Amino acid sequence: MKINLEILDAFYLFDKESIEELNTKELVPQMVFRRRLTKASKLVIEALYKIDAKNSRIIYGSSFGELLSSSNILKAILDESMLSPTDFQNSVYNTAVSYASILFENKNEILTISSGDETSLKVLKSGAIKALDNDEVVLICSETINIPNIQEVNSCIDFLESVVALKVKISEEDSTINLENITLKGFPNSIKHLMFIAQNFDKTKKNIVRVDI
Repeated sequence: MKINLEILDAFYLFDKESIEELNTKELVPQMVFRRRLTKASKLVIEALYKIDAKNSRIIYGSSFGELLSSSNILKAILDESMLSPTDFQNSVYNTAVSYASILFENKNEILTISSGDETSLKVLKSGAIKALDNDEVVLICSETINIPNIQEVNSCIDFLESVVALKVKISEEDSTINLENITLKGFPNSIKHLMFIAQNFDKTKKNIVRVDI
């Protein structure tokens, strides 16, 4: 089965260490709420705002999830110290989109996917199926792996923080973006499909991608 999606809008950010140019303070004025946000949450909130998708159906993907919170929990166990309730709360895979849904009062469907290196591909395929309902769907992936001592285990990822978001809908037109030979270096494989599409998005043209289900 093949489904063509039109890319209505795209947004991405990435950095070798830490993405700093965010509007979190303006987007999340409540200080108590803002202080609880993970870095992935801040990136997702920024991306949803930038593509005007605060109240959309969302499919979110991350291979590594909330790596900092998870590593903090493991370190506390190793050190036999008290676990942080905030780290425990933030350690689940849907933390980022959950905070975004609370902030934007989004009551629409939100799905979280984690599938290793194929995460963004699975997000894209799920989005194509969801788009058969003939409404707009937001696809978003993020990875935040800039944690203490990451250099000891990382040898192939240049950009330790990244987020990419697409707003899509079903299309009957021919594809203009080819996913067969993706050339994208330095990014986690888990976001490469969405990042490749976003970097090839041209607002002046029709952007259609074929998704093989």
